[in-house]
Amino acid sequence: MYAYIKGKIDMKLSDSIIIETGGVGYKIYMTKNAIEKLGNIGDVVKIHTHYYVREDNISLYGFMTSEELRMFELLIQTSGIGAKSALTILANIEPYAFALAIITNNDEKLIKIPGIGKKTAARMILELKDKMKLELEEQKLEGELDENVTADVDVSEAISALQVLGYNRKEIEKAFEKLDFKNMSVEDMIRKGLALLSRE
Repeated sequence: MYAYIKGKIDMKLSDSIIIETGGVGYKIYMTKNAIEKLGNIGDVVKIHTHYYVREDNISLYGFMTSEELRMFELLIQTSGIGAKSALTILANIEPYAFALAIITNNDEKLIKIPGIGKKTAARMILELKDKMKLELEEQKLEGELDENVTADVDVSEAISALQVLGYNRKEIEKAFEKLDFKNMSVEDMIRKGLALLSRE
């Protein structure tokens, strides 16, 4: 319903902010880290938002980047993870590191997050990888995948991690053509890929 909200910071609370735009104040729940980075009262900001609707709860959740929004939306589709748990996860791991943990089955990375045990981490990896496989199949049907895919394992993992964050393979490979992968770790590839993709 709301892709983003752009307006003036009216109030900063411990778990949320009030953004005023068009004479309306919107209460948006965010991580503490994001709230601290936002700026000062009176500053104009743009917040990516998710309109969260449940039988007993209608709320707005806000994010600094589209990757954080994508990660949040993936998390709340995972069994046993609600909006508040998803925010806690976001506060403790960067989207690129989360995506890489999913792709590489690194449950040890996930269980370091408060509130995430081994069973939840395993379920998260299983469900999100299954979801990604479905999206890849859809991209194949739509003709969006370039069949000339590199055989480099690190590059392949970086591409898969960026797909978890909502980018399709075609646009990732186009961005990667601009990079020199020599002496670059998978995390570096993901970070640099995100920087290029966010400017597209």
